[in-house]
Amino acid sequence: MLSSDDLRVFLGIIRTGSTVGAARRLGIDHSTVSRRLTALEHQLDIRLFDRSPRGLTATSAAGPLIAHAERIEKELIAAAMSVTGRATAPTGVVRLATPEIFGTWVVAPRMHQFRAQFPGLTLELAPESRSVSLSKREADVAIALRPPPRGRLVVRKMADYNIGLYGAKAYLERHGAVIEVDALREHCFVSYIDELLDYPEMNVLDTAVPGAISVFRSSSSAAQHAAIAAGLGLGMLHRLAADQDPRLQRILPTEINAERSYWLVMHADLQRDPRVRAVSEFLSEAVRECELRF
Repeated sequence: MLSSDDLRVFLGIIRTGSTVGAARRLGIDHSTVSRRLTALEHQLDIRLFDRSPRGLTATSAAGPLIAHAERIEKELIAAAMSVTGRATAPTGVVRLATPEIFGTWVVAPRMHQFRAQFPGLTLELAPESRSVSLSKREADVAIALRPPPRGRLVVRKMADYNIGLYGAKAYLERHGAVIEVDALREHCFVSYIDELLDYPEMNVLDTAVPGAISVFRSSSSAAQHAAIAAGLGLGMLHRLAADQDPRLQRILPTEINAERSYWLVMHADLQRDPRVRAVSEFLSEAVRECELRF
């Protein structure tokens, strides 16, 4: 019979990608994690992970075991609740993948609230400009810029948000105010690196300002914000961040505006996990607090 402790270790490795990460998440020694993984693979007589310098990658054989292990995990939590008569406070680690702006301006400033509400949870925030695979457990929860096309996923729209054209006030003082779209051809721009984006929705410059000449490109929205605020050129920025920066001024807000959406995504097997539910509730409240600034 399989050991529930071995399955906890298996899930820890799935969710972190390494024995070191699993040990940290589970609060046990790295050697214990390695020993339990070896024991599990020996008992099943199959390799569950491919080893590489970058960590552990689940093999195709590990896929079917994930769902069973997570069901057992949920049953053990439910068993504890049935005995105590109350829900225990969620504990453990949850990895959240978000676009950089959402993570920086929505999640991070409210982590003190999250910590006060869920002291037993550790949130790992991974700001990404690429899509992540929840089925491969690259994250437990994700904020996406479009609904995933397929998979056993639970998807819910969180909020709409706006992207506008901004420039530094100092830049506009040097080069003159922009009062019409045609005048934009005389300016330089900051934008994304197209090849490094899994979400074309993030790069709206080509549509908003056709023919714009980019003098600086970055996969980091924070780096673009910093370059524009320093006076390098103009660029498309998220209202949530740009409107709070006194160095910046919005340009042609009526003529140039792009609306996009944030989507909450989680694997169907995790939607009732107390850790994941806690993070989902926290994100919903954080979005409500920010909604007027989106």
